Amino acid sequence: MSFLLRKKKGESTKMLFATDMHGSEGTWRKFLNASAMMKVDMAICGGDLTGKMIVPVVEGKNGKYAYYLMGKVHETDSGGLEKAFKDIRGIGYYPHLTNESEYKEMTENPKMVDQVFHDVMISTLKRWFDLIPEKVPKETRVVVCPGNDDRVLVDEIIETYKNVINGEGKVINIDDTHEMTSCGWVNPSPWKTTREEEEDKLEARLEGYISQLKNIKSSIFNFHAPPFESKLDEAPLLDKELNPIIRGGSVVMVPVGSKAVRKMIEKHQPFLGLHGHIHEASGSMKIGRTHCVNPGSEYAEGIIRAFLVEFKGDKLIRLQRIEG
Repeated sequence: MSFLLRKKKGESTKMLFATDMHGSEGTWRKFLNASAMMKVDMAICGGDLTGKMIVPVVEGKNGKYAYYLMGKVHETDSGGLEKAFKDIRGIGYYPHLTNESEYKEMTENPKMVDQVFHDVMISTLKRWFDLIPEKVPKETRVVVCPGNDDRVLVDEIIETYKNVINGEGKVINIDDTHEMTSCGWVNPSPWKTTREEEEDKLEARLEGYISQLKNIKSSIFNFHAPPFESKLDEAPLLDKELNPIIRGGSVVMVPVGSKAVRKMIEKHQPFLGLHGHIHEASGSMKIGRTHCVNPGSEYAEGIIRAFLVEFKGDKLIRLQRIEG
């Protein structure tokens, strides 16, 4: 399937690329606002849109509302609920207004917790996508590609919206010269998330996606997993309890990116590689002729990290890291 972005002959193309928002509404809003302010042709969110957990906001018998956030219990009245919800959403969690009876039931029933998370996740995504026509000019195309942490249901939600494109497995014609293919699947991790597979299966998936491109050399690989040993994939080495290993007072960092992604880039040498997944490893580098970037992520602080990319033909005009 192909999607075309119309450009006038001789114009450069501008894209804003960010990733790993993990449910942080503040970061999503900044992404949309920055896309509008910079007048980009395409705004790309490269994976892991959804949050990791819900925060119950429990109404007590005294009429006050209590919730646990950032290591302590907070209490507010009805007038402070809006701010409480904003604070919770701002760091990537999902607030859920409840009462003492339902909360007790949730603590005893994991299936109920999962259903609540499911419902809040869906309503949050719909609210996010409803913001697009409000925040972004209609000339700007918005592309999202669900990442390894995003449930399969996320694809179905995206497909119901006309103002956002699900990039997974699709070819998007950026302009007359450049195409983009996207993949949110990653190599195995200790976290055993939704979209993980062994390197040989990931390689076969990527080859299938790449085979749809007409001109691979001028294409863009929007692959959530960064290439192995690229400095865009360094993360803390973990022990058996998944705690970072510290030696000599410093956290030991190791490459955890995908060998399949690295192989695809070395083999096909596309114009640009857009990556994420490893929040700590922000930066840019080249593999052969291919410019590769990972904006990193500070979603829990509500900070947007992104790259502004501008190009014309085979010339890269600007590769600028954005943060705020």
